[in-house]
Amino acid sequence: MHDFKFKNGELHCEDVRVAAVAESVGTPFYLYSHNTLVDHFTKIQRAFAPVDPIICFAMKSNDNLAVLKTLVNHGAGFDIVSGGELRKALKVGGNPGKMVFASVGKTEEEIRWAIEAGILLFNVESVPELEEIDRIAGTMDRKIDVALRINPDVEAATHDFITTGTLKNKFGVDLKSTRRILKQGQRYPNIKINGLHIHIGSQIVSKTPFINALQRVITFLDELRAEGVCLEYLDIGGGMGIIYKDEQPQSAADFAAAILPYLKKTGLKIIMEPGRFICGNAGIFVTRVLYLKDNGVKNFVIVDGGMNDLIRPSLYNAYHEVVPVKKTSARKIKVDVVGPICESGDFFAKDRMLPKVKKGDLLAVMSAGAYGFVMSSNYNVRGRVPEVMVKGGQFEITKQRETFEDLLRGETVPSFLS
Repeated sequence: MHDFKFKNGELHCEDVRVAAVAESVGTPFYLYSHNTLVDHFTKIQRAFAPVDPIICFAMKSNDNLAVLKTLVNHGAGFDIVSGGELRKALKVGGNPGKMVFASVGKTEEEIRWAIEAGILLFNVESVPELEEIDRIAGTMDRKIDVALRINPDVEAATHDFITTGTLKNKFGVDLKSTRRILKQGQRYPNIKINGLHIHIGSQIVSKTPFINALQRVITFLDELRAEGVCLEYLDIGGGMGIIYKDEQPQSAADFAAAILPYLKKTGLKIIMEPGRFICGNAGIFVTRVLYLKDNGVKNFVIVDGGMNDLIRPSLYNAYHEVVPVKKTSARKIKVDVVGPICESGDFFAKDRMLPKVKKGDLLAVMSAGAYGFVMSSNYNVRGRVPEVMVKGGQFEITKQRETFEDLLRGETVPSFLS
């Protein structure tokens, strides 16, 4: 599943000792495996080759330039959700013809940038957004392609915060409204409504929700064709889950075997938006033990990384495996692994059986390549940590650790307080 393995009792990323990276860059930091990124991307390419999809990596999961460039080098496009993501994708040589732009709140500036760049599709989330894109395209004397993000009202067994395919969520357009929009396409002279988009959630480990959604889409497409509405693209979104603890997600091959028959039935060009599946297990977060605390009720391992660096455990109560970077024969004890942030929610693991560690030991928080650094913050006036990539036996810092000067950039005391 990934290239983080123990060799001679030490955790390695590919052929590099994780401890050697820590000695070079300090702690905490994120570490990415080039080989794992390529392996997971090519698994999707091979599995879905029969429909030759456009694979648009979901940048929201990891927007590190080295990660993006790695995927561009192997033919990836991008699923973007902001003007910043668009500009990063272009910076690494991404092909605008393989970019789709989602987000329920695109600004006029972002829409103009995307039109100027020549992206493949806007994934449109509402009628007001459709009207705004049509207006802006008209002022630019352009006619552009869009897909309507439909909400199939399908439940996905995942965390409430990352399910997106039911009508209780803010995403997409219901099927009745979608039919009405498609039949009134002439109302938008600067737009060609050329596809449908679905994305039912994230970290989904079962094929059943995807099949249920695709069955509804196929029925809907048949009804549209009977009414004379023809489309070119079907964007099936992302959402494929990974192993964090004891989940049993489908492999790319198993997932493809389950849904390829439905994709072929659509007769449309397929777009996919995998994110976590590609990068989730391609990254770890490395942190150092500062203190050990026993308050008579609990044992705490206090580390130098915090919830501002990796918020998933605090935000979703998400499980990440935590392992000492150097294997030890020390007996296991039950601990909470916590950070220095002034919040009770600042933790990486609770009531976890771990080998007894000591001050200065390194811990690796596994499966941290997706929704890790991208969701980090400067809470408690803490600089964001560096990101490092390994390829084979070499590593380089791909994003420098933030300094205090970085944190003060653009901030001033008003003159009336001086």
